[in-house]
Amino acid sequence: QVQLVESGGGLVQAGGSLRLSCVTSGGTFSRYDMGWFRQAPGKEREFVATISWSGGFTYYSDSVKGRFIISRDNAKNTVYLQMNSLKPEDTAVYSCAADRRGWGTPGGNPIYYAYWGQGTQVTVSS
Repeated sequence: QVQLVESGGGLVQAGGSLRLSCVTSGGTFSRYDMGWFRQAPGKEREFVATISWSGGFTYYSDSVKGRFIISRDNAKNTVYLQMNSLKPEDTAVYSCAADRRGWGTPGGNPIYYAYWGQGTQVTVSS
């Protein structure tokens, strides 16, 4: 059974930084394209960023492009999300997800992600 566990969330002031981690177990992490999504209270889930299984392809939503960086370490079965210049509107529960198809050009549609973590809360104060 594939499990994804996020960590690194917390409370930070606007302009600050956080790094989220997502450790995967029970599957073949190095074959999965990985993504980060977020959901704020009362809003729909939103795509944040994705990275191919090799790490050679990344894609970001316009709302985080230039501020967030997604990366991965296949030896540690871990995907990261470095979040810089945080804004109050970044406040949400952040979840990682795995696309087991591993096509290498992942996108932002959540229907293609088969496995999901429980999420970690990120709160940005103004």
